[in-house]
Amino acid sequence: MSVERTLMLVKPDAVRRNLEGKIIAHVQEKGFKLVALKKLKLTKEQAQQFYIVHKDRPFYDELCEFMSSGPIVAMVWEGENAISRIREIMGATNPEEAEEGTLRKLYGTNVGENAVHGSDSPESAKVEIPFFFSRLEIVE
Repeated sequence: MSVERTLMLVKPDAVRRNLEGKIIAHVQEKGFKLVALKKLKLTKEQAQQFYIVHKDRPFYDELCEFMSSGPIVAMVWEGENAISRIREIMGATNPEEAEEGTLRKLYGTNVGENAVHGSDSPESAKVEIPFFFSRLEIVE
């Protein structure tokens, strides 16, 4: 096992419903350390840049529109196998298919408004974390 860092976003749908505290507590209760946190609102251009890997997918425009529709909470979590374990905690992309007790099952409403985003690989985390946080903003 290795200690990893991963990015997690609380999406606008969950922020609108004031769920960020519950989501943070849920992840902390699983033993992860929160090493960076900020609330911000992406412009559509920033959302397009962040999700550039999906630019050829049919949902890209809708995703970018949604992610720039309201505030988000960006976080960096640290822990053993954080990337895969936090993805398990988040659950399947579609809340209807997510396991009971996962964040998306608890707080997602549909495949687009599914409450959270998380890095899907070490390579993604290396790109996604610095998109939102400078080294000075990540507390050891």
